[in-house]
Amino acid sequence: MEKFNNRKQLSFKKPVLGFAAYSGTGKTTLLVKLLPLMKLQGLRVAVIKQTHHDFEIDKPGKDSFKLRQAGAGQILIASEKRSALITEYEKIIEPELTGLVNQLDLDNIDLVLVEGFKHLPYAKIELHRKGAEKELLFPHDSSVVAVASDGNINAGELPVLNINMPEEVAGFINRWLNQYDNVA
Repeated sequence: MEKFNNRKQLSFKKPVLGFAAYSGTGKTTLLVKLLPLMKLQGLRVAVIKQTHHDFEIDKPGKDSFKLRQAGAGQILIASEKRSALITEYEKIIEPELTGLVNQLDLDNIDLVLVEGFKHLPYAKIELHRKGAEKELLFPHDSSVVAVASDGNINAGELPVLNINMPEEVAGFINRWLNQYDNVA
């Protein structure tokens, strides 16, 4: 596995904290439990989710779907309650996290949580399940700031959080965010 310790950390205009784990570890499940807790604390949170699959957010028969199928490279759908930007790429590209963060309305968020991009050098919590039999990331990645697990892990100096206790993970995120704000 590649060593990350010598790689420069990515820099963002807002605090960005990732959740890094292998597929099936429970990243989305944990985020779904964390988001209401963060909102209760008054935090405005954006989420970026990386997927390795082709996906559709549009439905066949809808005007936006028809316009995209007809050749529009970008479609911005907007209502009084939400908006969504759909961008079609002519070639297969690897999305860049910094570019995705910059697409967000950064003036109206306090924190960006990221599901994925585990191999990039940015602050992240590693999620690990004891039954997964997967190699831990943190020994090779100095950008991991904590490990959340359902078992006992010797993570050295890193905080070890209970993956099944979203309140504990939310508390860590708040402390990390306060530390981030004091440094920035």
